[in-house]
Amino acid sequence: MNSSIRLGLKENWRQFTLLVLVNMLVGGMVGLERTVVPLVGTSEFKIGADLVVFSFIIAFGVVKAFTNLISGVLADKYTRKRVLVLGWLVGLPVPFLLAWGPSWRWIIGANVLLGISQGLAWSMTVNMKVDLVGPRKRGLAMGLNEAAGYGAVGITALLTGYIAATHGLRPQPFYIGIVYAVAGLLLSVFVVRDTRPYAQLESAQTPVTTAGEPAHKPGLGWVFRETSLRNSNLFAVCQAGLINNLNDGMSWGVFPLLFISLGVGLEGVGWIKAIYPAVWGMGQVFTGPLADRIGRKPLIVWGMFVQAVGHVVIGAEVWSPLTSGIAGSVLLGAGTAMVYPALLAAVSDAAHPSWRASSLGVYRFWRDIGYAVGALMAGVVASRFGLIWAVHLAGLITFLSGVLVWVKMVPPLKKEAVHLNTV
Repeated sequence: MNSSIRLGLKENWRQFTLLVLVNMLVGGMVGLERTVVPLVGTSEFKIGADLVVFSFIIAFGVVKAFTNLISGVLADKYTRKRVLVLGWLVGLPVPFLLAWGPSWRWIIGANVLLGISQGLAWSMTVNMKVDLVGPRKRGLAMGLNEAAGYGAVGITALLTGYIAATHGLRPQPFYIGIVYAVAGLLLSVFVVRDTRPYAQLESAQTPVTTAGEPAHKPGLGWVFRETSLRNSNLFAVCQAGLINNLNDGMSWGVFPLLFISLGVGLEGVGWIKAIYPAVWGMGQVFTGPLADRIGRKPLIVWGMFVQAVGHVVIGAEVWSPLTSGIAGSVLLGAGTAMVYPALLAAVSDAAHPSWRASSLGVYRFWRDIGYAVGALMAGVVASRFGLIWAVHLAGLITFLSGVLVWVKMVPPLKKEAVHLNTV
């Protein structure tokens, strides 16, 4: 083992900072779609069915989820850096397809590529930061990573809304994505260093003490079962991640159409769509280290409850549509900021370093399936009962998910070995 390799945020701050910048660019690629793409479907391509409009989110969520699942395996086989570069190569055509695709099928195709790109690139920025910092500052590392990514989602959603209001829905709002993709690829190829040796160092320092855990590195099937079902803490984390992104998938498709129908202008919709991920992103600078101090479970439970209140504020329409949308988005963002780094850190706590990358991939699989589930649920409910009922149902499901974490999750999670508490 290279004696110059040391774990810690302070010891590796240069590479860590670079990876924060790279993840800002990764997040910006998703922000391209938050405000504009649902309106492209209804206004430019004249799609009347909500489920068809939301099909681009379903495609994105399913593809990203399955890519997350294999990303850890690919990282262990081919190194983190190679997988990161591959993610950017796959994502390079996306802004061009969004800007000039001649039919809705091209937009869906762009989202298939975006899902693969995000599943590879975002997964690697998570794994690489976890590798660098070691176990002590994991919550802080995840908070900074997700703050960078989702802060960029919010800023880009706001910028594309303003550009669309001034220049039209296409192609100008997507020019930003070309800059993101090229910059992310160049940084990943020429500046980022691989971090797998850091994971190997931590693995060598971490004993395997759990009865029933294989002494050798387990296969993906074992990790999938362990993370998804057999360990009660990890089961609670996976379902909460899925429901959290169900909210995001629902809001991604529903909010632009809902608030436009309520008389909110395109700039206002841009603000509503930007505030949610911006608060989500920036809040994690504080909630990440807080998860290290007070534990994962309180932030997860109360974060889900705060999101449920956000749905109530939007669905009850107590104030004007714009005011309700902004207030609800602040609550959704705050609740998600509480949940997101705590969930990632909880998985990293429970999984041994020898199979942590694969376990994170399984968790991110379930989490990002939530995009597809949320969009599908929203499309079906909106078609039958109206867009606002998709918001109501998401709020109820989110509350129940928080209750399930409260009942199932047993703090504190051990940082050195997973305990097989079965569901």
